Amino acid sequence: MTRIQRILIVLAAIMGADGVMLAAASAHQADASRLGSASSMLLFHATAVLATVALADRGLIHVRIGIVAAFGFVVAASLFAGDLTLRQYAGHGLFPFAAPTGGTLMIASWLVLAVAAAWPRRQ
Repeated sequence: MTRIQRILIVLAAIMGADGVMLAAASAHQADASRLGSASSMLLFHATAVLATVALADRGLIHVRIGIVAAFGFVVAASLFAGDLTLRQYAGHGLFPFAAPTGGTLMIASWLVLAVAAAWPRRQ
């Protein structure tokens, strides 16, 4: 396992922890639907990062392309969840269109993962 893959695992673990914290906050606050959405995106994409690293480590997908997809998941989910969380607690977002940018990057990252699977590295 490479250092980059280990970094991705650490980032996925942080995303997972943040997702659980946001889920708890959502359950205990009135009108916190944004936090529920933020939590879901972090938890789903933390799992996607872990799965992508595992697939890359096993050689089932193109490693470099898979790593790009995994970092895309991290950045995208962070943008999306960060924007929604800041809107909930501060009343404003990260920057204009931060959540849609994150959502678009999530879609793009899933497509990059598809390319990584369709274009495996030759042995």
